[in-house]
Amino acid sequence: MKEKIQALQKRLDELNKELSDPSVFNDQGRYKQLSREHSEISKILEIGAPYLKALEAYEENKAIIEEDSDPELAALAKEENEDLEKKIADYEEKLKLLLIPKDPDDAKNAIVEIRAGTGGDEAAIFAGDLYRMYTRYCEDHGFKIDVMSSTPSERGGFKEIIFMVEGPDAYGTLKYESGVHRVQRVPETETQGRVHTSAASVAVLPEAEEVDVEIDPNELRIDVFRSSGPGGQSVNTTDSAVRITHIPTGLVVTCQDEKSQHKNKAKALKVLRTRLLDMAMQEQRSAIDAQRKSMVGSGDRSAKIRTYNFPQGRVTDHRIGLTLYKLDRIMEGDLDELIEALHLAARNEKLQEEYEAKA
Repeated sequence: MKEKIQALQKRLDELNKELSDPSVFNDQGRYKQLSREHSEISKILEIGAPYLKALEAYEENKAIIEEDSDPELAALAKEENEDLEKKIADYEEKLKLLLIPKDPDDAKNAIVEIRAGTGGDEAAIFAGDLYRMYTRYCEDHGFKIDVMSSTPSERGGFKEIIFMVEGPDAYGTLKYESGVHRVQRVPETETQGRVHTSAASVAVLPEAEEVDVEIDPNELRIDVFRSSGPGGQSVNTTDSAVRITHIPTGLVVTCQDEKSQHKNKAKALKVLRTRLLDMAMQEQRSAIDAQRKSMVGSGDRSAKIRTYNFPQGRVTDHRIGLTLYKLDRIMEGDLDELIEALHLAARNEKLQEEYEAKA
């Protein structure tokens, strides 16, 4: 552990020099990459630096105790080392979690896709509720939301909405939200007061940069048409909506939220690039999952992950068996307890895997 922290301190010094180099600053891709690494190492050293100081003090006290030339000083050193042992153990536990290799995609922006599932109009209303929930959460945590594409429902909510979440570690923060979210409540459309069960699916994808996925323009079919809102009414008098079909995979992305055809095309390409990267990642995950089925991060978006029960005011995450009786606050974006619990469970899984690999 000590050697790892010392190596990170050395690497941070190197990064400081590189980031102050004008040639690096002019290369924004390189500068962004180094800045991310600098931020990650700095977070680790917030615990690592005091850990090294505690180790140094412990060794100094140990030398005094072994020398035993001054019994009173040796007694004080022994007492201080008893406290330092507890501190060092605490630092090491925290560092074990921080030093788990991070998914390189965690630092990226996220593209979130919410789609209404079973339940008709109520499912679309619930999809809208989920979008609002994530919007509130992102606002509270300094993330920026940019809607890429949306298909509103006539009765409220969305049949589908796709949006970008921009900010440090956006994907890493939200990635465990992927899966089927189920709601149990009396729908607005229900006249006899019966509780119905509906569902919406959430997919959280890391934004693909151009270097991640290369798209051949010859493999795209691009159609433009007039934007329309719910019910078929026209919301734009020009052919600004864009539909892009990736011929080799059959993937289709439509974007009509912007009034500019150019902006709609740019957003559609961004979503397409992200979905192509996700397809490649899913293939990799399926090979891994054949050997190991992760409780939290399996990437299986067909799995039911969470139930929102309105009559009982509770939310249950089925992957980690966590039930919280604060549904109103959660629907207002108070997701911290859920998200932190999922990340802790995922880190503990990785620690267990490392332990079993060494055993």
